[in-house]
Amino acid sequence: MKKREYIVKKNIYGEDLRLPKMSFFQRFFGHLSTITKHKLYVASGCFKIGLYRQGIMHDLSKYSPQEFVTGVKNYVGDRSPNAVERELCGMSRAWLHHKGRNKHHFEYWIDFSSKAPGGVLGCRMPLRYVAEMVCDRRAACMAYHGSDYKPSDPWEYYAKTKDRVIMHPDTRAVLERALIIMRDEGEEASFAFIREILKKEKGSDYSAESLRLKHTPLN
Repeated sequence: MKKREYIVKKNIYGEDLRLPKMSFFQRFFGHLSTITKHKLYVASGCFKIGLYRQGIMHDLSKYSPQEFVTGVKNYVGDRSPNAVERELCGMSRAWLHHKGRNKHHFEYWIDFSSKAPGGVLGCRMPLRYVAEMVCDRRAACMAYHGSDYKPSDPWEYYAKTKDRVIMHPDTRAVLERALIIMRDEGEEASFAFIREILKKEKGSDYSAESLRLKHTPLN
């Protein structure tokens, strides 16, 4: 087996960042394959819960020049190119472009308020976008973990940063319950839970109490 080669780049803080050495074509087709595979995984999840239009339209901005060029340039294969761009530059312009155009990201719903802690407010997301967010998190783990993917992966990935996430408590309650059900009971049970809550409300006129959910995760 050929030994993998690496290159070293300086990040914005002057630290060495070790990245795999790849040709342009490896990065181009690797990134194209990853985002297309991810999109198909999201579509399969959205179709199972009845969100056909969202499944088809999901993440189309990733194919725009603003996001695709950065994706190819920073492709490494085992994590998001946006994360690599952020490590190198201190921010990701591709991510800022992406999260401002895709409503299934909780970051789209962050606003400012003098009454919120730190002046930053997480707005309640419409349930159809919370449902798409669950499918998105599942699909990202499937795309990057490949055959090692487990239904517990989306919760485990979320749990690493959940204490730093700015999200409306009602939205958080739905997301966490869906991911915990996926972890403990499997994907089909999680999709069944989502279909049930979407029967009650697809917009943002809901609460954790009305859906009989807790604001905090089960464990």
